[in-house]
Parts: sequence; C-alpha cells; structure tokens
Amino acid sequence: MIWYRTMTRAAFGAPFLILCAAALGGDGINLTVTNDGIVDIYVTVYDTSVNPRATVLSHQQINGFTSVPISVSADAGGKGNVAWSAVSVDNSAQQCGHGTRSGLSGEANVNVHVDSDCAG
Repeated sequence: MIWYRTMTRAAFGAPFLILCAAALGGDGINLTVTNDGIVDIYVTVYDTSVNPRATVLSHQQINGFTSVPISVSADAGGKGNVAWSAVSVDNSAQQCGHGTRSGLSGEANVNVHVDSDCAG
C-alpha cells in the first residue's frame, strides 16, 4: 500500500509541478501599460519579440491615468519588445495613437495615448 501511494504521488505530483512552473514562467517580461492621458481609450498591444507577433492585449478599454499589467516574451537578449495602437472611446471626436517600445526590462512601463486624428 505504501508503494502505491508513493508511485501515485510521483506520477501525479511531478507533472503538476511542471505545469505550475510553466504557468509561472521564467522567460516572460512583466510590463505595465499606462494610459497617460485623461481620455478613455481602447488599446491593443502586440508582443513583437516573437514571429509572428502575438496580441497580448486586444481592444482593452483603459480609462484615463489607469494602468494594466501584461506579460510579453523575452527576445534573444532577454528584453521585451512591443507595438501598440489606441483609439479614443468617444466616437464623436475620435483620436488615435500608436507606438513601439523595444529593449524593455522587467517591470517597465509603456505609456499609451491618443494624440492625432484617425486616418480615413
């Protein structure tokens, strides 16, 4: 009976630990996306460290001066790289913004905003 318990724990415990380690990750870069303006915006953020780029935040509403945590993959040098686009929530005076950031270390902040008219 003791052999059965030991084998059962080994058979189920090891995969569980592996899954937990993978979920917590070690290769990800934790970032904060901050709306640095007063206008509420919808934001999309892409992880450009991977090919093809991966969407890590999709049309997420971020109110003025509010932040959202994200995690992106590390590039070969251990840094994070992102591209972002934003559009104001208010359709009556819609504005847009976009940008890129590269070489980001853990806990870096990415400021996003809308600062120009939307094209077409």
